[in-house]
Amino acid sequence: MTRTYKDYLKEPFCIPMEECQILHKEMLSEIRNDEDAIELYNELIEKAIEYFTYRANWTIKDKQWKMDKDDRRTSKHDSVIIHFDMLARYLISIGKSAMWRDQLGHVEDDKYYRKRIGDFGCYLAFVHAMSGR
Repeated sequence: MTRTYKDYLKEPFCIPMEECQILHKEMLSEIRNDEDAIELYNELIEKAIEYFTYRANWTIKDKQWKMDKDDRRTSKHDSVIIHFDMLARYLISIGKSAMWRDQLGHVEDDKYYRKRIGDFGCYLAFVHAMSGR
């Protein structure tokens, strides 16, 4: 199935690139040079890249591949959410607002925020992939 970014923007709970850029900038401004925050951020990026690998393949793989990988993809997605939460909790503990985390939404409020959080994780993986040249 061939899809475009415009197709994505029609999806419920999507997160446009412009919003991703703003949230990422807010996140980085709170992290700054804090070694613990940097470590948590790097762990988040590792988890996001692992999840991104499954998501990037999802539109081109066959049904059997998806069935075989679905539990693993879900586990990777859960890990991304957990690492966003860990980073936000740490930043709050040192006096930062971590408003970017609330702007992503919380699964407890609506299960579909899960998609938005995963999408932002994929955005972070994308940014790091593009920056690695």
